[in-house]
Amino acid sequence: MASQTPATAGTVATLWRYPVKSMMGEELNAAAVTDRGLLGDRAYALVDLQDGKVASAKNPRKWPRLFAFRAAYLEPPEIAQAIPPVRIALPDGATITSRDHDVDQVVSAAVGRQVALRAAPPEKPSLEEYWPDMEELDRRDTVTDEAMPTETFFDAAPLHLVTTATLDTLGKSYPEGRFEVRRFRPNLVIEAGPSETGFPEDAWLGRTIRIGNEVRISVTGPCPRCVMTTLAQGDLPADPGILRTAARQHKAHVGVYAKVLRGGIVRRGDLVAFEEQ
Repeated sequence: MASQTPATAGTVATLWRYPVKSMMGEELNAAAVTDRGLLGDRAYALVDLQDGKVASAKNPRKWPRLFAFRAAYLEPPEIAQAIPPVRIALPDGATITSRDHDVDQVVSAAVGRQVALRAAPPEKPSLEEYWPDMEELDRRDTVTDEAMPTETFFDAAPLHLVTTATLDTLGKSYPEGRFEVRRFRPNLVIEAGPSETGFPEDAWLGRTIRIGNEVRISVTGPCPRCVMTTLAQGDLPADPGILRTAARQHKAHVGVYAKVLRGGIVRRGDLVAFEEQ
């Protein structure tokens, strides 16, 4: 007897890669996926030369301008090849590349701290996270040190996914807010089916998902959101109501994290389906 078609979660609406951690990134039509996530994602980061911590917009008091920087590769990354140089657009409109001899000095002047652009993480990477003074959060008005996975510049996992249903649900709870993809910095935005409402990713936890013909991922846990979602970027205004709404409606979880079981190519429009149990 033929096996039943696996239930679908939706289709890939958009793909995003962020070459430098906490800078604006690139929207893609297709991308290779490896065990380290989308190829080239968060391959670079700024490291504070004073305390050795990875620069992150999670602490905007220390790093208030990171979202004013934009990063893109000079040429597409390729599997089994060295990561290519990256071009950084500075807040004043100037550009510099990672292969320029004065890149650290130029970027340091722009961020206001002595930093180095690195493609290799520290031995024990960590970052600082500011918790705003919101009664909905477990911690309030404090900065904590957060360990990162070794040998990466990721916060918790190599892939982050969010559905359009989740963003729509949050938007209906707070119509004044702009729950745009840019605020949440996912790798994959999944266009949920027309009947999906609420937070469909809750049902994905612990499941294996097929994306397109090749890629298999395992959903490892919910993605807790932070002050980054409230920050201004481009034409998006600063808005603490974004995080407050996520906290009230869904314990501040927006989307899910995943690890890669089998790599391959992901394309816009690919079907996203559950593997049979």
